[in-house]
Amino acid sequence: MDDKLTGPVAAIIDKHRTTIAPMLAANGGAITRTALQNDAAVRTVAGYCYQLLPGLLRLAVKEPVFIEFVMTHREQLLTKLVEQPAQQR
Repeated sequence: MDDKLTGPVAAIIDKHRTTIAPMLAANGGAITRTALQNDAAVRTVAGYCYQLLPGLLRLAVKEPVFIEFVMTHREQLLTKLVEQPAQQR
């Protein structure tokens, strides 16, 4: 399951970086590791991201499963979120 969700989640992060980043913001807008410790904030962002998944993927993967995937892989996902896309470097 992890293999099937990692690609779409990375695509969502790249496409919606400017929308997702402020949801995990702290200290004047800088994303910090402390945001990962706020389960409610991470679950909220995961819920928004779930709605952005392609429809067929949402049919195959139910929202609670997706949210648990995000909670389990939050460190890796935050790393992707704070990395700048290749074209902006």
